[in-house]
Amino acid sequence: MPLVFIPAQLRDLTGGAAQIEVAGATVRELVATLDHQFPGIAGRLCQEGELSPALQVSIDGTLSRRGLDAKVAGASEVHFLPVFGGG
Repeated sequence: MPLVFIPAQLRDLTGGAAQIEVAGATVRELVATLDHQFPGIAGRLCQEGELSPALQVSIDGTLSRRGLDAKVAGASEVHFLPVFGGG
């Protein structure tokens, strides 16, 4: 199962767990499974049915532009990262 790394700001919803193995073939499925286990987490990761614009998703060390539609493999590592802006 994919391993999801939970950002520190969301660990209050996971009882402090920093990493959770979650079933799913896409990031959307992972978020749905996480929300089933930890109600409210989808509302903090998503906005209007898409990944929050304040977040990026990294799968196996590569930032994905596909957001919730990004595919994950059985042994993937998934990180939700804050978007950094600047100039």
